[in-house]
Amino acid sequence: MKFINDDFILENKTARTLYNKFAKEMPIIDYHCHLNPQEIAEDLKWENLAQVWLGGDHYKWRCMRSNGVDEYYITGDAPDREKFQKFAETMPYLLRNPMYHWCHLELARYFGIDDLVLNGDTAQEVWDRSLAVMQGGMSARQLMKASNVKAVCTTDDPVDSLEHHKALADENFEILVLPTWRPDKILAMDKPFWKDYLIDLSKAAGVDIRDYASLVKAIEIRHQFFHDAGCRLSDHGLERCFADDYTEDEVQIIVTKALSGEAVSESDADKFRSAMMMLFGRLDAEKGWTKQIHLGALRSNNTRMFNAIGPDTGFDSIDDKNIAGDLSRYLDKLDSEKNLPKTILYNLNPRDNELIATMLGNFQDGSVPGKMQMGSGWWFLDQKDGMEKQMEALSQLGLLRRFVGMLTDSRSFLSYTRHEYFRRILCNILGKDMELGLIPHDMELVGAMVREISYENARDFFGFDL
Repeated sequence: MKFINDDFILENKTARTLYNKFAKEMPIIDYHCHLNPQEIAEDLKWENLAQVWLGGDHYKWRCMRSNGVDEYYITGDAPDREKFQKFAETMPYLLRNPMYHWCHLELARYFGIDDLVLNGDTAQEVWDRSLAVMQGGMSARQLMKASNVKAVCTTDDPVDSLEHHKALADENFEILVLPTWRPDKILAMDKPFWKDYLIDLSKAAGVDIRDYASLVKAIEIRHQFFHDAGCRLSDHGLERCFADDYTEDEVQIIVTKALSGEAVSESDADKFRSAMMMLFGRLDAEKGWTKQIHLGALRSNNTRMFNAIGPDTGFDSIDDKNIAGDLSRYLDKLDSEKNLPKTILYNLNPRDNELIATMLGNFQDGSVPGKMQMGSGWWFLDQKDGMEKQMEALSQLGLLRRFVGMLTDSRSFLSYTRHEYFRRILCNILGKDMELGLIPHDMELVGAMVREISYENARDFFGFDL
């Protein structure tokens, strides 16, 4: 029996019916990803599977390091075929790791390789067969179209030109490619690059940033610029949700000190970050955007490797900071002003599933169905167990049927199979519940739920005209 087959993950007849009738053919809205918009605009093509699979994929890099593979074959200068061989040799050691599922789904769906599993012995055949497919015209846009993608939201810095988003819009590319406002660098007052970054922000906004008021003005200009380019979501990757008390006078003094080169205390920097987060929330609410907040990552743990190859290279992990108090205060402050936008909260520590699921109910206000959303299993939780636990917490403590569903959070154009993976898991959960009598054995009722979570909720929640 083929490993990737029609019944993959679907444990009973009801689950299989749900998936095939209500989920399989639904389009994809990938509302949070890290694709490079330039690669879409230029319709990037790759020479081989190593380039499309291993380039920039820190998930795979971590696995290879754990298997004793030298960095030369991971981020070093080894030939592509040798890098691929080392990854193939790692695959048999990934049984029960989600990477084993993801990779074989991608081989099956994009290269038609479902009759063997990848290992050191099959590497050459997989390489040759995938090469034939890629030489036949595989490209960034072709992969998006083949995956039935209707919209993607990339992750973009406030200083980005968004020229590639505009180029795609101008040519009426059939897939909606929108930017997402990710202003994390503005908050990094304690980092050496902060002053230089504000120079870039000044140039982008056409505002001389010399104090707090001019900084706010520059941010407002760039936020409007993103809105005009079709942006409808913001995103923040935070250690904690900054919600310290502050006064405008205090923040003015803090910004002036930082711009002059004076050292700023951590408590003052947190007041500045809190002021910025309130500003970002107000701007999002004013324009009807959806705010995303990612909490729980402990980044760049390995100083030696950070110095050697930089951030986002596979040396991050789950943090254990307490997040509830700060998050509650932040949401409450915005809500008290009637400036709380639609919000998606993502937790990386699985212990926080119930915390997030219950936090949502504090700030639902009846204005929008599912206004406060629990984000899908993210990063280390982007796997079968993580997705099941996320949906279990949301089911027990909220409204699973209002869930806006899956995203890739990926830099890879092959990652759209994550949506299939998620949908199979969702249908398996519901199919088992139906056969156990825990929910009605009503195919139209439960099927509508599957269809909505797979696609329709995201389309309606974000207001995409698709």
